[in-house]
Amino acid sequence: MRTLSDIAEEYDFLEGDERYRLLIELGRDLEPMPDPLKTDATLVRGCSAAVWVYPTVEAGKLHFLADSNAAITKGIIALVIAAVQDKQAEEVASMDITAALEPFDLKNQLSSNRTQGVPNMIGLVKEHAARIAAA
Repeated sequence: MRTLSDIAEEYDFLEGDERYRLLIELGRDLEPMPDPLKTDATLVRGCSAAVWVYPTVEAGKLHFLADSNAAITKGIIALVIAAVQDKQAEEVASMDITAALEPFDLKNQLSSNRTQGVPNMIGLVKEHAARIAAA
C-alpha cells in the first residue's frame, strides 16, 4: 500500500474525474478482505454504502483489512487505512486522522453523501486501535 503522502502528492496534480479515478484505483489496491470478516462487528455505521474495517496485529503493529460495496467509498476507506496502516496501536489511537486527510479536501471534492461516513470510518479505526492498545 502506498503512503498517504505519496497519494497526496499524486492527488494534488489531478483534477475532478481524475481524482475519482485515483480513489477507485486505491480501493482496488486494498488487500482482499475475506467475506467471513464482513460482519456486523466490522461494519462502519452511518455510511451510505456498506464499509467494513477489520484490525489485525502483526509484529506489534496494526494492520487493517477494509472493503466496501461502492468503488468511491472503498477508495475513501483506503485513504483512511493509508494514514494508519502498520503503525503502533497507541499511535493510531492518539492520531488526528482527520488532519492527516485534510490535503484531500474530501468535503469539497466529493458529494456530502459520499463523505458523511468518513468520521465514522475514522472513529471505528481509532476505537479498534484504542482497544488493542489497552489490551
